[in-house]
Amino acid sequence: MQKIMFKGLAKDESTLKDLKVTKGAKIMVVGSTLNDVLSVTKPSPQELQETAKATAAAKEPLSQQKEHKRVLDKHGKPDDVPVGIKNVKEPLPHMPLSGMYNKSGGKVRLTFKLEVDQIWLGTKERTEKIPMNSIKAVVSEAIKDHEEYHILGLQLGPTEASRYWIYWVPAQYVDAIKDTVLGKWQYF
Repeated sequence: MQKIMFKGLAKDESTLKDLKVTKGAKIMVVGSTLNDVLSVTKPSPQELQETAKATAAAKEPLSQQKEHKRVLDKHGKPDDVPVGIKNVKEPLPHMPLSGMYNKSGGKVRLTFKLEVDQIWLGTKERTEKIPMNSIKAVVSEAIKDHEEYHILGLQLGPTEASRYWIYWVPAQYVDAIKDTVLGKWQYF
């Protein structure tokens, strides 16, 4: 009922020698008493269901959130965005995906450089070469009343505030983008 922290959480089977603890090193030991452990109760199925309902009700769709709705309303659907197809999954195209917007309304082009494990985010001003392993998460959601397109967020840092938002991503490529970025290889 104790955990040792030394340069991170130590595995249960690790010894102090395995962790290379030296004289004078600082170690944190976190523990619970038997009474504390026994007093924890499992939530009832009804409590779990109520929590799930409350969470679902509180979650407003991305396309209805103020910051995203403003971009979608101000710039509308781009004329040159590829045709979106809902309920279809396609592999990444061999050419860059273009015609989409970023949060400031600038055109965005996504190029997947698999040979160097990078995504190139191209705008009119510059092209940013981002290593895929530096992207912490990829989130997406269909745009309300335009389900054949998604809002896609690439999380470039440790928090949600570091997400780079891309609007009007064709729905058929969303799963392939997630799989490619997060490490599930696509075989073409």
